[in-house]
Amino acid sequence: MEIRELECFLVLSEELHFGRAADRLYVSQSRVSQLLRSLESRVGGRLVERTSRRVRLTPLGERFLADLRPAYGALREAFERARADARGVDGVLRLGFAGTLSERLLDAVAAFRDEHPGCEVEVTELPLSDPFGAVRRAEVDAAIVLTPVREPDLAAGPVFSVEPVTLVVSARHPFAARAAVRAEDLAGCPVVGLADPAPRYWREAQSPAATPDGRPIPRGPVVATLQEGLTMAAVGRGGMLMCAATARHHRRADLAAVPVEGLPPSSLTLVWLPANRTARLDAFARVLTG
Repeated sequence: MEIRELECFLVLSEELHFGRAADRLYVSQSRVSQLLRSLESRVGGRLVERTSRRVRLTPLGERFLADLRPAYGALREAFERARADARGVDGVLRLGFAGTLSERLLDAVAAFRDEHPGCEVEVTELPLSDPFGAVRRAEVDAAIVLTPVREPDLAAGPVFSVEPVTLVVSARHPFAARAAVRAEDLAGCPVVGLADPAPRYWREAQSPAATPDGRPIPRGPVVATLQEGLTMAAVGRGGMLMCAATARHHRRADLAAVPVEGLPPSSLTLVWLPANRTARLDAFARVLTG
């Protein structure tokens, strides 16, 4: 296989126009035709139909494109990672986080800076209701988010920062005086929910609709940020479930944090677009989960 022929086919499949494909490849139209004919000869069949009116892929071309595109993308990613590794870890790493930048995360950022003084770290707070949007829009290189993560277009690192779940309620709430509550007790307390565009499975994990035994949990107000959720809890509109570390960080006189027994622990992971993986990101992930 010749990489230039594959690149030519990929560009032509996007443009469906020999002239525009030639412009993108910085070659002549005749060179595009030559590369395509050579590739078709190697494959043993027509990949592209060309008439005076239009250019389109043949059924064989469509199947070849579906197989080739992810393989070529993986090849490019491997090359870019190797090139980044060769240059070393420098530049700027943009990290997003939803909720609270805990002491552990701050320590990880500080340790990364100590190990890689040539790399600056920019940290951006993300809406709690949109944990993945900034990653997809390439506004950040990676985001630290609550699990679970079931996004097929995103890569996720190891789980870390596993913490027990805490219910934050108003200091005047009947649960506030308890040392702990059971998961089944949530059937008697509206729980603050998260707004779109967070995927449904993720919102359900952070704000379940039922107890482990299947008893419905009343729906509280829907919020987009952690601060909105804390405000709703403080004014008695409902309780908000969060990890113990976040609850400790936001300790206030008008709120009470009560451990919840019987719910799975809360945990974090690092997510990124596979195409945007770099040596900087790999180095930070090692520090974060090391």
